Amino acid sequence: MPDLTPVIAACTRWLLNAYPPPAGAFSRALAETQARQAVSLAAALRYPTTMDVQLLGLLGPGGADRLDWLTGSDARPDDTAWRTWVDETVVSWAACLLADPTLAAHAHHALAGTEHHTGVGALRRLTDPGTHDAEAAALLRHPDLLESVAALHRSQLVERLNVEGAELA
Repeated sequence: MPDLTPVIAACTRWLLNAYPPPAGAFSRALAETQARQAVSLAAALRYPTTMDVQLLGLLGPGGADRLDWLTGSDARPDDTAWRTWVDETVVSWAACLLADPTLAAHAHHALAGTEHHTGVGALRRLTDPGTHDAEAAALLRHPDLLESVAALHRSQLVERLNVEGAELA
């Protein structure tokens, strides 16, 4: 699998900073797992081929500036280097997947059409969250809170997945 690690790590970190879990190591771990699963799936769909990933490495993902502005986040001056690896579209698609487990299941099935079909593992916490998962990621999965970010690129995700009615999710 081509290396999407920098984008996955930065997008996961951005989501957890914007929509933090409740206090506690267990909640943090569950929320991080869900965010990482959503971001990994979104990144694999956004960059489905080795060539796409190589172009991403050359051109860069664009950074978190627009997302920060949209959510009212203020980046600290000493906390900016990783933000350059945030991909707005990946974060938006991940927000869509977090807000709608059914859409996440469709996305998981669409993964077979990419070169990453073996690179993303089981996604149970994303597609079928349990009670503890839901509690740990209450903000991270809240459709109303995610809407401003999810709406940015939802139409492209729906088109990519060829799913009808998902734009209303």
